[in-house]
Amino acid sequence: MIKIPLDSIITALLTIGVRLTGLMLFAPFFGSVVIPARIKAIFVFAVTLLLYPTVGQQIALPSLAGWPILIFTEFLIGVGMGLATNLVFEAIQLAGQILGVQMGYSLVNILDPQSQVDTTVVSLFYQSIVMLLFLRMDVQYWLLRAVGNSFLYLPPGTAHLSSLFTVEAFRTVGEMFGVGVQIAAPVLSATLAADIVLGLLGKASPQMPLMLLGPAVKSLLGIFILIATLKYWPDLFRRLFLISITKGNQLLHLAH
Repeated sequence: MIKIPLDSIITALLTIGVRLTGLMLFAPFFGSVVIPARIKAIFVFAVTLLLYPTVGQQIALPSLAGWPILIFTEFLIGVGMGLATNLVFEAIQLAGQILGVQMGYSLVNILDPQSQVDTTVVSLFYQSIVMLLFLRMDVQYWLLRAVGNSFLYLPPGTAHLSSLFTVEAFRTVGEMFGVGVQIAAPVLSATLAADIVLGLLGKASPQMPLMLLGPAVKSLLGIFILIATLKYWPDLFRRLFLISITKGNQLLHLAH
């Protein structure tokens, strides 16, 4: 029977736990402030024990001077994986903010239970639907599988930041804005068309009460288009979640 030194076991457990902690702080659902910190800590400890038999033997004991760098790097890896998936929720929040202004709901704010900040009703509605899809598609298990596999192709202590990694990271963040505009595109284009039509009607017939009719027309039109497009959301967000996790894996490969 092979005896493993106690310091090697502690090093492996701490390394795995730090990477999982970074994921738990910033990943969708796991990073929600609704989940108590005690529950998160217990969950990280349980997953660490489950991963240790598989990846614990591959973690080498670092020198005393290398401990801070190792802990910081592992934490950044977990944070990066969480943020890569959270970009979908940032995109949907951006889409909700755009449509909240366009549909006339920008002054109606509600406390978001996920982030504990005031947000528009459209943005909160979008985030609630996407979170339900996130849980219904079991994306949280995809994340746990991804962080487990990350120890295989990016062992602790081997990560380093290169120019390709930095460029790809900024590109991934920039794509979030494009995805947000694409999600908002159907309702946004319909309300913009309504603005043009109302503007032409105002020029043709100045006596029409368009100041009163305009917000109501845009709001009803936006709600109608929003409801009509909801049936396409499961396939759309399944693809977006897959892309986000793939992006996270690509960043880890570039950091090798």
